[in-house]
Amino acid sequence: MVPKKKIDEILDGYDPSKLTIATLCSHSSLQIFHGARKMGFKTLGLVTKNNQKIYDAFPLAKPDRFVSYSDYDDMEERAGELLDENVVLIPHGSFVEYMGAKKFEDFAVPSYGNRAVLNWESDRDKQRSWITSAGAPMPRLITDAREIKEPVMVKYHGAKGGRGFFIAKDYPDFKMGIDNSQPYTIQEYCLGTRYYLHFFYDPLKTDGYRIKQGGSMELLSIDRRDESNIDEMYKLGSIEDAKRHGLYPSFVVTGNTPVVIRESLLPKAFEMAENIVNRSYELFGGMWGPFCLETVVNDKLEFRIFEISTRIVAGTNPFINGSPYAEMIYPGMSTGARMAMEIRDAVQVGKLKTLIS
Repeated sequence: MVPKKKIDEILDGYDPSKLTIATLCSHSSLQIFHGARKMGFKTLGLVTKNNQKIYDAFPLAKPDRFVSYSDYDDMEERAGELLDENVVLIPHGSFVEYMGAKKFEDFAVPSYGNRAVLNWESDRDKQRSWITSAGAPMPRLITDAREIKEPVMVKYHGAKGGRGFFIAKDYPDFKMGIDNSQPYTIQEYCLGTRYYLHFFYDPLKTDGYRIKQGGSMELLSIDRRDESNIDEMYKLGSIEDAKRHGLYPSFVVTGNTPVVIRESLLPKAFEMAENIVNRSYELFGGMWGPFCLETVVNDKLEFRIFEISTRIVAGTNPFINGSPYAEMIYPGMSTGARMAMEIRDAVQVGKLKTLIS
């Protein structure tokens, strides 16, 4: 990973009054550009395919300028151009997945957040160790596929927007669906309602929901995911009947739906988020900014965390002008704007380096 010392030296050469917020034109970039502009930053869109035209449809979220690359190797080779613009990168799921976690770790351009978290997020075994050691509940892990006696969820490593996940009910079912060329984990299938909790941890904030590590925890929004084609398969009868006709369930995320949870669940949600952030400082130097706890709540009102996303997630996109939760903290504030606000405030108090890696 690019040394923190090198990033700090780059920041020493920046003009803090002329920072530019940049990200890959995908995923949640409309929200990121919109929020950065609201906070007074210049914006730069990084493009690896010809998709600039769509931003003309949303002028308040169109970056001030685009930079086009032939591929991610080209982006690495031209990193100096971004440094000339005083760029701070905002990572999102597509940016890291398409570029590759290892390449993103080595990309010598200042990035918001702690890059060390990528190694813990992309490896599902390490992710599980982190979450469970923080005392948060997760679905039971099945280490031997031959022991599958009940429905399980099989997940490949990395952020893939649900692509490639599948349910297996027994060992033959698993063998039929597995791609052994990719690392994977097998978890019990937890029956319940899925909620994606969008938290934000600000290590510099001195009020609000304070945590042991210091700083403040915020819940900015919650969503549920629309997934193709599993969400519509019930119309065809049982999944087993569909399989006999060559139709197999998939979990590719196609959209996001806003939601709120019952208020009595909020203390449990905050406790999980607080413990996971505190543990992150013990394991790898901390996680700050936006993150998402991907959960199931059963009929006993118990949470299970089946995954964590350690940066802004696309599920925050329905909340460009805030959410029922953000309204009670920062009215009209999106997660994209919240990141830009934290960067702006850190510049004002001379603590930008604490947020950048």
